Amino acid sequence: MDTAPTPQIDSRMIAAALERLLKLRSLPFGMKMFTDRAEMQAIPRIRRPKDVHTLDQIVAQAARLGWTVGVTAEDLVGDQCRAVVGLGRAQTAKWQSGEHMTGVWFQDQPGAAAHQAAMHCVPEGQYDALVVSPLASGRLDPPDIALFYATPGAMIYFINGLQWQGYKRFDWSVVGESACADSWGRALVRREPSLSIPCFAERRYGGVLDDEMLMAAPLADMAKAIEGMEALARNGFRYPFPQYGIQQDARAGLGFSYGDR
Repeated sequence: MDTAPTPQIDSRMIAAALERLLKLRSLPFGMKMFTDRAEMQAIPRIRRPKDVHTLDQIVAQAARLGWTVGVTAEDLVGDQCRAVVGLGRAQTAKWQSGEHMTGVWFQDQPGAAAHQAAMHCVPEGQYDALVVSPLASGRLDPPDIALFYATPGAMIYFINGLQWQGYKRFDWSVVGESACADSWGRALVRREPSLSIPCFAERRYGGVLDDEMLMAAPLADMAKAIEGMEALARNGFRYPFPQYGIQQDARAGLGFSYGDR
């Protein structure tokens, strides 16, 4: 028996809903891997870097400037950026040793090597290029994963939306520096929602604000969370959360949501 094809999710609608529900200050964007850089180059209005960048900077150009940017291994400043997205031949024994981070982020080489081993990285040899683009542009049709920066309050509301139907507990890890492995690295590898606390490099080079976190997930999970947040809004739960007051009798507020329960 033939099965009906899965309908494609409109990334433009996802972008509009995320911006409306979460009051985002930067653009939700997508990320897509390509096996052939010629396919990447064929994307309408693609920009190619003229300088060497961190991947954090490339991501920021999509999220903060609205650009569609394609990169290959040669465009990225070092193996740490390349390794997370599986571009080039970055995941060498030297890279795995963590020697470049020893005495910089970690006291000794065993600690640095343990950090490298803890990172979520796309396996090498599968892809030759990567593109980031605002979801609202619709140019990635569809992206492998969608991402957005938001405040902690917006993030918990988004997670509440994910948990509205088919509850699941989320267990996320913090690798520390190279936190992109917790967000786009993990989401590209595992194709599931991945939350991170952006690290020093993302904030220094990627323009990430002090109160921002990063969520990465497939479009289907974004759509599920949006459906959940719409349901929560009908129950009176909306972002930003109104302050009730730290000295008020809480029973009236709780009674609105829970009634006599």
